[in-house]
Amino acid sequence: MSSWKNLLLRIGDKSPEYGVSSDHKDHIDTCFGALRRELDHSQTDVLEFLLTCAEHLPHKIPLYGTLIGLINLENEDFGKQLVEKTKTMFQDALDTGNCNGVRVLMRLLTVMMCSKVLQPSSLVAVFETFLSSAATTVDEEKGNPLWQPCADFYITCILSCLPWGGAELTEDFLEDLWDRIQVLSLNGWKVESVPRPHLSFEAQLVAGKSHEFGPISCPSLPKPPSVPSGVSTGKQKHEAELKYPQRIHRLNIFPPSKHEDIQPIDRFVMEEYLLDVLLFFNGCRKECASFMVGLPVSFRYEYLMAETIFSQLLMLPQPPFRPVYYTLVIIDLCKALPGAFPAVVAGAVRTLFERIADLDMECRTRLILWFSHHLSNFQFIWPWEEWAYVLDLPKWAPQRVFVQEVLEREVRLSYWDKVKQSIENAPRLEELLPPKSGPNFSFGSEDGKESNEHALSGKLNSMVKGKSPVREIISWIDESVFPNNGLEVTLRVIVQTLLNIGSKSFTHLITVLERYAQVFVKVCPDEDRQVMLIAEVSSFWKSNTQMTAIAIDRMMGYRLVSNLAIVRWVFSAENIEQFHTSDRPWEILRNAVSKTHNRISDLRKEILTIKKNISSAEEAAMEAKAELYAAESKLTLVDGEPVLGDNPVRLNRLKSHAEKTKEDVVTLTESLQSKEALLARAIEENEALFILLYKSFSNVLTERLPEGTRTLHELKSAQVDVMAVDAEEPPSMELDDENQRSQNSQSNGEKKGVVGEKEQWCITTLGYVKAFSRQYAAEIWPYVEKLDAEVLTEETPYLFRAAVYTGLRRPIHEA
Repeated sequence: MSSWKNLLLRIGDKSPEYGVSSDHKDHIDTCFGALRRELDHSQTDVLEFLLTCAEHLPHKIPLYGTLIGLINLENEDFGKQLVEKTKTMFQDALDTGNCNGVRVLMRLLTVMMCSKVLQPSSLVAVFETFLSSAATTVDEEKGNPLWQPCADFYITCILSCLPWGGAELTEDFLEDLWDRIQVLSLNGWKVESVPRPHLSFEAQLVAGKSHEFGPISCPSLPKPPSVPSGVSTGKQKHEAELKYPQRIHRLNIFPPSKHEDIQPIDRFVMEEYLLDVLLFFNGCRKECASFMVGLPVSFRYEYLMAETIFSQLLMLPQPPFRPVYYTLVIIDLCKALPGAFPAVVAGAVRTLFERIADLDMECRTRLILWFSHHLSNFQFIWPWEEWAYVLDLPKWAPQRVFVQEVLEREVRLSYWDKVKQSIENAPRLEELLPPKSGPNFSFGSEDGKESNEHALSGKLNSMVKGKSPVREIISWIDESVFPNNGLEVTLRVIVQTLLNIGSKSFTHLITVLERYAQVFVKVCPDEDRQVMLIAEVSSFWKSNTQMTAIAIDRMMGYRLVSNLAIVRWVFSAENIEQFHTSDRPWEILRNAVSKTHNRISDLRKEILTIKKNISSAEEAAMEAKAELYAAESKLTLVDGEPVLGDNPVRLNRLKSHAEKTKEDVVTLTESLQSKEALLARAIEENEALFILLYKSFSNVLTERLPEGTRTLHELKSAQVDVMAVDAEEPPSMELDDENQRSQNSQSNGEKKGVVGEKEQWCITTLGYVKAFSRQYAAEIWPYVEKLDAEVLTEETPYLFRAAVYTGLRRPIHEA
């Protein structure tokens, strides 16, 4: 990479490019000198790379803005071109709904105004455009209040710019609209977390020519539903929230004392910095961690960094990026700040553990997956003795279930003996480890039995090892096994034997499922038998939740079992009793719903790609046809006589090419029709899945919810342990300074309020109703009318309807 590019990328960092100096002014002088030399022959490259850096390293925008101002002093044309390019990018970001692009570019505009590159009136005009659009949006007569998230986004963009340019704007623009902005104004717009390097060059920059930005336009929003109803308005409101999501949902894990050195506005700016780094370094975990620990501030911010990352990891309905990204960033931060960050993360874990009963079920699952993965990268070291008291709690207590599920996930990531060794300081916790034994094969030779079923299993095993054709195995089942033994024995023998053959590894399992798929289909051709098949898989792998989940997931992928069969099995009596004590049934249900959703998403992407390919193919076919026509119409001389048509060899080549391009269009069109048919089928399956899922939830909750219960508080206080704390007293989240343990920790084994088993079952199941509704809201909304008519009727429990409505963000009064 060119030296000037390295200087731009590393400006403000402790890096070899800038020697020992960490002063912003020195960095800007050095970088400006390199850019000045480069502008003579690479002005366009400098302009584009400078904007790219500003986009992807937004926390350095004050430095880039000052550089732009210095260049503008000597090269007004460069400044003008950069402003014009920024405007084009800004309008594109608005038109395409690129919220992050709009937000970052507004910050750049604000800083360019401070550096005298952009006229203040131009920035004020952008703000006024946003304010006008926001005011119109929330106006019930002129706008569409359902798109309130869009109006909120515009106002947030304006306010978030003020820390970077409030001093320059206060004379031209609005009085403060927010309490933190008022505090900032009273303090003279001093923000410790925002560098103001342009002040060091103020005497020079004041002579620069400021450029006009020109008008911008906000995209028009959909009109309100012509026939307003709870469903139609709910759909549009959901669409608005998806397009203009709230950037951060603050998670206050630590007490205020941990942030006392950080002013409120500095907290906002630091959150912006941290979120920007997470956004633009997604996929580059080491660089992300490196930039996060080197932000341009003078105060410590480990606690704020942890809260910000956890707020993203636990964001609902889903985090901005895959959860594993945050896991890896936290790991790298612990390695980068070994003396500080691991203790902060441990403090966060303890606090969240104390509040686990109040945590959303989706967040609880993510926390389990993160914590187990995190510990696997640090030799599974954790002071488990602090949590040994959970064994004194009922098996359904959320804290006990949390520890149990973390240990189960650790075994997946390592092996049983290693995890057992990691809890040697709390040996009683071995009771919560999953069973160590392997598959539960009913027809093994070691048990010494020689029943008819053992003989059949041995025969099938011999046929598989002898590589008998699948059709021969099916014939044997049809002629010898099923007629003489019936369905249950046939299914149990075939499924258990084939699973046992594939039990050595994931690869063996997949090979068996692929090679003998037709055997499974023959034995279990309908939904009822597929439910029996899933039950047999669960029985075979009853000691291994991971293999159970993988086997069922693969079977669904190969269409050996349907998603409806999986839902029916999950809501069978055996599994219902585990809803509040194990993640096993929920993991399998999540996998089934997710796979169904992913099929639809993948098909939609494939259809979009094919449509683009068809457009390109049609253009190519038209060009080939035109070229052939031109060649056929051309007059050429042959033996001095004019002849219609080009060279015969060239004509044949053009005809062949025209025919091929025409065939390509036909082939792609047929492929599109096939994919659209598959999509229609997948959408039908999706509708049936959610209808069955909610009917199943409704049935089990109707049986168990206390009649007339209308709040979770009533459930939690219905039956508690005799040592329960006052239900009205909120639990403390204060951490003591010595060891970062919660002051209300139960390490001494004392019990707090424990909800009764029936009540905890209801709370857990309702939590999953809300979690599924929230996560798949976009897929559920098209079927809401049918759900309302068939499932969410007045006869169903209010709490069930309320959980669905909350997940879909429908007004609760409609429930």
